[in-house]
Amino acid sequence: MTHRKHLFSPSAGRRSGILLLVLAAALSLGGCNRNSAKDATLAEPATAYGGSMRMKQMAAESAPAPAPASPPAADQAQGAPLQRYLAVRQDLNVEVPPEQLADAWGKVRDLCGTLQCELLSSSLLRETPQQPGNAMLEMRVAPADVDKLLNGLAGVAKVVSQNTTSEDKTAEVIDVEARIKNRIEFRDSLRLMLRDTVTKRTMADLLAIQRTLSDTQAELDAIATQRKVLEQQTSKQHIQIQFTPSRTLVQSGRSYNPMMRALREAGSVLAESVGVLITFLAAVLPWLLLVGLPLAWLVRVLWRRRRAKAA
Repeated sequence: MTHRKHLFSPSAGRRSGILLLVLAAALSLGGCNRNSAKDATLAEPATAYGGSMRMKQMAAESAPAPAPASPPAADQAQGAPLQRYLAVRQDLNVEVPPEQLADAWGKVRDLCGTLQCELLSSSLLRETPQQPGNAMLEMRVAPADVDKLLNGLAGVAKVVSQNTTSEDKTAEVIDVEARIKNRIEFRDSLRLMLRDTVTKRTMADLLAIQRTLSDTQAELDAIATQRKVLEQQTSKQHIQIQFTPSRTLVQSGRSYNPMMRALREAGSVLAESVGVLITFLAAVLPWLLLVGLPLAWLVRVLWRRRRAKAA
């Protein structure tokens, strides 16, 4: 009897009432949360997406919120110097003796193969009696190996002119990299939407997401190709070398002698005169045969008749 009185004492009743109130409050909160989630799911539009703006909004809602950057890291990024991207080009004109033109051209081309050098184009025209020889090399060289290439070139040829130009590509590179980053984030958000099995979407919605994902990937590939081209232009220097045969200049001053010059040029003048005479005879001889022979025969006949009359 004593034990039964302890179970049903007033203090025990008050504690049981408090526990029942806490349990009821927890059940009501759980039901409210489930109803809110269900209402949010039903509130999502089930129609097809009208354009890329709606797709971006859905992707932003599906993507997780990015973590905020810490203030020290942001300050460090703002204080860091901006990296510049320069497209450097060098045009060189070198002279070599005519008999060493092909050899010098081949040595510089072989030197490019031993360095961080990409040969873009090359051409060689050997000297002939009708025209002088020339050669050309066009390449992209890493900045660390430019001096090695120029030193090797100076050992086989004489540099007569060198022109260096540079074009700043920093703004273009930053713009392309920002576009790549944005397209990657948008593509990843679309992929998350396709893998989402909780949200109910119609077949039209899924097809619209798939088309947008395909277009985004194609645009991302095109921008990545543009970034590779910019990297080639800014990571290596564009060098073009023009090889020309050296010529001996005519000496002037006291050593100049008009008589010696006239004797040297007499043979060429005589040859030119004989050539002009041969050309003239070749042009006139057919007309002499065609017109001169009948005219000579007619003159001879008239002269004989006149002589006969006189006799």
